[in-house]
Amino acid sequence: MGRMVALSLLGIGLALLGERFLALRSRLKASREVESVDLPNCHLIKGIETGAEDIDILPNGLAFFSVGLKFPGLHSFAPDKPGGILMMDLKDEKPRALELRVSWGFDLASFNPHGISTFIDDDDTVYLFVVNHPQFKSTVEIFKFQEEENSLLHLKTIKHELLPSVNDIIAVGPTHFYATNDHYFSDPFLKYLETYLNLHWANVVYYSPEEVKLVAEGFDSANGINISPDKKYVYVADILAHEIHVLEKQPNMNLTQLKVLQLGTLVDNLSIDPSSGDIWVGCHPNGQRLFVYHPNHPPASEVLRIQNILSEKPSVTTVYINNGSVLQGSSVATIYDRKLLVGTLYQKALYCEL
Repeated sequence: MGRMVALSLLGIGLALLGERFLALRSRLKASREVESVDLPNCHLIKGIETGAEDIDILPNGLAFFSVGLKFPGLHSFAPDKPGGILMMDLKDEKPRALELRVSWGFDLASFNPHGISTFIDDDDTVYLFVVNHPQFKSTVEIFKFQEEENSLLHLKTIKHELLPSVNDIIAVGPTHFYATNDHYFSDPFLKYLETYLNLHWANVVYYSPEEVKLVAEGFDSANGINISPDKKYVYVADILAHEIHVLEKQPNMNLTQLKVLQLGTLVDNLSIDPSSGDIWVGCHPNGQRLFVYHPNHPPASEVLRIQNILSEKPSVTTVYINNGSVLQGSSVATIYDRKLLVGTLYQKALYCEL
């Protein structure tokens, strides 16, 4: 009798594991193939060879790139080289990417930048917020941008128990931000188990010097985050659920879910066109190829433009798709004056004149 019970439990366990495996393949879109949607007037950005996971552009056309991300389970073309922040002036006739110097005293050797966000204070001071993963931990670094010197002055490192696995960030003040946790746990094995079992424990946290609190939860894997031009709505990409959540910002900084937009791809970082409110999204058509890297079957790239997301029927346009022959693993797409920048998790970056 005992053996029968043990065999029954084993069978149930194996069946559950098998079902979870198939569900994970579906969430990763592991069988998806794509056909190219090309753009004219595009070229790869010289000097970016190890990824530009996130990009943020100031109103004056200065674009910041977060480069060189290392992440457990992800391929890297330069595993022993620290990451950095690059800058490009999109108003130049032939813009080029330059690495910004970081102030003395900051640990550049372990710099592992992920999501970034800029904030301009009332006195025109520019702050750059950077999600950092030194030793694969999670911190948020706040820098002051010194344009005359092409440098970043490090101001503060933020660690908190509610920020165990930070992915992306949107600054809403000089020391205030919303951040996504793509996992509930910080331990790599527990992260994997959380993803495999599809626990939906990822969340969004609001941070200020006075208060740190959980403001949204229940995501499969909360990823990119951004805010509408009128500052009324916060958008969150749930990459493994293929969704963008529209959350209404309350006076106490809490977030209330308004709607969810379903998409047929893995949505990564979100960028907002400040003039139109359109959302530009870097996407992964087949997530399995990101994590099981093979040069003969590289991860593809995809860019979506979402218009009128608050309406009953938002318009979703596929702007660009490449099978990986040019651009592998697009994680962000952002627009400035009809110039499109597309960054990747660990490969190159694309510049297009629209």
